[in-house]
Amino acid sequence: MKPLLQIWDSHWPDSKACHPLPTGEGVIDAGAASVIEIDKLFEAVNHASTTIGQAVLYRSLTQPSADTEAIRAKQAAVAELQAKPELKAALENVLQQVAGQEQHFYALLFSQFGHSLSTVERAHPVIDGYGYSHYRRGVKFMNEWTQGLLSIDKPDSTYLQGVFDKVQSFVGTRASSLMQDPVYLTENGIKSKLEQQGKFSPAIIFVPRLFKPLLLALAVLVYGLVKAFVPDGLLAAIPDEAIFLSPLLLLSLPLIGGFDRDQCIIPLRAEYRQSPQVGAALEALGQVDELLSFIKFAENFGHATVLPSLLEADHHRINLAGAVNPVLGKQNPAYVGNDFDLDDEKLVFITGPNSGGKTAFCKTVAQIQVLAQTGCFVPAQAATLTVADRIFYQAPEISHLDDGEGRFGAELKRTKEIFLATTAKSLVVLDEMSEGTTFEEKMASSETVLDGFYRKGNSTLLITHNHQLVDVFAKKRLGMAKQVEFADDLPTFKLVPGISRVSHADRVAKKIGFSKADIDNYLAGSQ
Repeated sequence: MKPLLQIWDSHWPDSKACHPLPTGEGVIDAGAASVIEIDKLFEAVNHASTTIGQAVLYRSLTQPSADTEAIRAKQAAVAELQAKPELKAALENVLQQVAGQEQHFYALLFSQFGHSLSTVERAHPVIDGYGYSHYRRGVKFMNEWTQGLLSIDKPDSTYLQGVFDKVQSFVGTRASSLMQDPVYLTENGIKSKLEQQGKFSPAIIFVPRLFKPLLLALAVLVYGLVKAFVPDGLLAAIPDEAIFLSPLLLLSLPLIGGFDRDQCIIPLRAEYRQSPQVGAALEALGQVDELLSFIKFAENFGHATVLPSLLEADHHRINLAGAVNPVLGKQNPAYVGNDFDLDDEKLVFITGPNSGGKTAFCKTVAQIQVLAQTGCFVPAQAATLTVADRIFYQAPEISHLDDGEGRFGAELKRTKEIFLATTAKSLVVLDEMSEGTTFEEKMASSETVLDGFYRKGNSTLLITHNHQLVDVFAKKRLGMAKQVEFADDLPTFKLVPGISRVSHADRVAKKIGFSKADIDNYLAGSQ
């Protein structure tokens, strides 16, 4: 996994810099991430107080893990923080102390050098002057963060131990030593105090401030020697100390500052930006922040949450009790939870009129699966599932005018892409199928595709109004039929067994003011 520092490269750090991997390479691809609404899921879960914490969380959501043991280790870390309030409080205290300093480190690494009258866009900070203050504050952040973490007793969970090990590995490295004053500029390049120790080769000492006491002392010494050895008769030609030293200092300041900036600060920040140890230590901070964000999400969600139990199985399984949508259910006590059991069944047909909650439920399942594979709590009273190697969600899309295939062809291409990338351990959600063709062709195509997914063995959920298609599979005794419940023409948002054979199109048309009566009234009024 590429370090976030390298992903940001020379750009100002962005918490959403990571993207889903190409189809077939990661758990979700860009198409699935868009339909599952990963950005909204991130907003619902995100309680991270640092940019690196938010970036680690967003990467976890866009690139969920398919490693069951790695997810369990992350869950164990969350559970340890819950079980040890003193450990959780200590980590929160470290975060609180350094969160406000984090931007100083990014300013050191990524800001451009300018001047007071710079016209560079200030959305990306510009370093005015020689960069001394940016350097001091930037390295202070790294030193305080790492020292603060290592002052805490090492935890028991392997995931948190790995976080501590990253920081411990950073301390004592060249990058860490360079962040300790002073730094030496030698004929062989920049050296840390540790690297220069015991060597007597000539070196310029870099200290990140413009005031150089040694240089000032040298100037005074030179002037003293001049006064001591020049004959008295010539002293009249030598100006007073203030007149002699002041111009000398004024002329030297730009030279000293420019030299330090170009020969020390710029090379050092480039080295920090490319250092694997710096990147790992910074991401350790993000990992801690992410774990604490999971706990805050659970505490503030407003419904029951649980760390799901992870099963080992030959094909995908998921069992949920009282499952609530992570986005729509947050701080919404009226949101209706649903139970869902998918063990040996491989096909699930979800039918019902519009606005009954079919899509919301399927997004609930997909979003819970994603959250589970980040190591996070899921909004449910109980949850047991297998880790999915792929999670796909296909929704109807408008075809491109130049694709030559129309809507049916565009959707079928996406379905084929999903089909080829899935295994028995995958989760697939399809929102309608084979749109943009005749009913007969839609039936034939849909039956062929669903039969293919069934034979592959993955979990496939189909949202459909086509009850005739569901009947075909019911006659074959394949799949499980669910429908959204309505009472007195109003949705209860509960999922119940059965096949819906009714349409509430007229109710929806009346609701938005475009029923037959509304059209007749409009036409009558316009005459």
